[in-house]
Amino acid sequence: MQSKYMEQIHKEGRLWMLGALLLFLSLPLTVSLVTGVWPPFSYFISGFFATAIIFWPVTTIEVFTFSPMIGSASYLAFITGNLSAMKVPAALNAQEALNIEKGSEEADVISMIAVASSSITTTLIILIGIIAIVPLTPLLESAVLTPAFDNMLPALFGALGVVFISKRWQIAILPLMFMLLFFAFVPGSRGLVGIMVPVGVLITVSSAYFFHKKGWI
Repeated sequence: MQSKYMEQIHKEGRLWMLGALLLFLSLPLTVSLVTGVWPPFSYFISGFFATAIIFWPVTTIEVFTFSPMIGSASYLAFITGNLSAMKVPAALNAQEALNIEKGSEEADVISMIAVASSSITTTLIILIGIIAIVPLTPLLESAVLTPAFDNMLPALFGALGVVFISKRWQIAILPLMFMLLFFAFVPGSRGLVGIMVPVGVLITVSSAYFFHKKGWI
């Protein structure tokens, strides 16, 4: 039976998701209403389906993959975006730092706080970036910093990987080997990153179950 907290979170989460969707749609609609310029229907449909074919499957996969990890914080995470690089790592790291049981109501609350803090921090950093982008552009585009910006995502997940993999390194062997071989030898595999996330999850869960049954972990 859900607690009053969880019932309220899910109720408000659905309302805010719907409100966010209406806000996202309101900008292009308002611009067209004010200017009187509307995209031709044929162009809109072709552009819509070209985008939907890519993003709808990935988004659906992310919902089923990330929602069990961060719980009801998914409502805020999917509105603010950047789940893989910011929101999910922030939530998991907060749970790990406080040694909270995964899937519990406490973990859900901590995930919400972590995702909200990450969203606020991201917004403030973006605001600072908007203000400082012009004077800092020569420095940011310098040859010294370019390699750092190209490797921000691997560095982030590498740091998180050290924490989690070191605790159950046996479970990480099969998914790591599979992903390394897949992305090294399959042409065009960089465009399949979002789709391969649940594949990695399935391999990890299956190998963890097998090792547990064998008594190896």
